[in-house]
Amino acid sequence: MNEIIKKNGLMFGTVIGLISVLTTALIYSIDLKLFTSWWIGVLNILIYISISIYLLVKTKKDLNGVFPFKSAFTTYFLATVIGILISTTFNIVLFNVIDPGAKDTIKELTIKFAVEMMQKFNTPAAAVNQAIKDMQASDQFAIDQLLKGAIYSILFSSVFGLLLAAIFKSKTVEKF
Repeated sequence: MNEIIKKNGLMFGTVIGLISVLTTALIYSIDLKLFTSWWIGVLNILIYISISIYLLVKTKKDLNGVFPFKSAFTTYFLATVIGILISTTFNIVLFNVIDPGAKDTIKELTIKFAVEMMQKFNTPAAAVNQAIKDMQASDQFAIDQLLKGAIYSILFSSVFGLLLAAIFKSKTVEKF
């Protein structure tokens, strides 16, 4: 693996992970209700996309414009996996070691938020009751659920990474 790709992937992956950790820690310390806030999710996605774009622009520049698709995707993928692993590890420690009670509070807030949304869309009472029952039975912060979520995040991010790699790859010049 090219040293520039490795260096940038590691550095930006660490930055992504630390931003995620800081965001989670701030939300945790300010108000657990923020975990159900849609605008926090949108803001996180915008920050993540911005960092990813900057990563690819910087790496392409560092490679003097020679940035094949595979290198672009590898750079993005490395950063994404590192960021997700840092974030997941922090969530496992926070919600399963430091403060397991917080996950119960967040679950209650999430159920309340979901019920309010379903009622706004005139969801039948039977469907609302089933959704409540299903949410109460699950533990989104259990270690296995967090690891499963990390795998899904990596898969979803990979699809997004393919798109970004296609956009940022260097243009090939055909010689006749």
